[in-house]
Amino acid sequence: MEEYKRILVVSRMSKYCREAVHYGVSLARKYDAELSILHVVHNPFGLEGWNLPMVSLEQEYKKLLEETKADLDRIIREEKAKGLSIKELIKNGDPTEEVLKTVKEEKIDLLILLAHEEWRLEHFLFGRSNEELVRRMPCSILFVKNEPKAVRW
Repeated sequence: MEEYKRILVVSRMSKYCREAVHYGVSLARKYDAELSILHVVHNPFGLEGWNLPMVSLEQEYKKLLEETKADLDRIIREEKAKGLSIKELIKNGDPTEEVLKTVKEEKIDLLILLAHEEWRLEHFLFGRSNEELVRRMPCSILFVKNEPKAVRW
């Protein structure tokens, strides 16, 4: 098995991404690796051509981002207090392109992503970046599976 020296966890800022962060922490400890967590800020509501009122959905999305960021900040603080060095990166733009740029710039050996069930709202919010990342990634990828609870409408 390959030894990993630089690990990058991509946070999609959803409540399920904490699982991917926990895998990153565990593997960074095991391999004594540098751990980075990347948050890509992507505004799906800034798209041109939308003429539907989405104020409520946009507000819910912002609230979700704030809650998730607070939860991830807590996890990162706790792990830093235990002695783990974590580099937090925040970038704006297209998630796929920002992940690829970061992997190259930071010389990442292992990328950890949430293997999400892609449904329409998630495609809208995050795009179909996993498919493209798999084809273009120059390093190993670990997908973390997390079974979300049923969505009630």
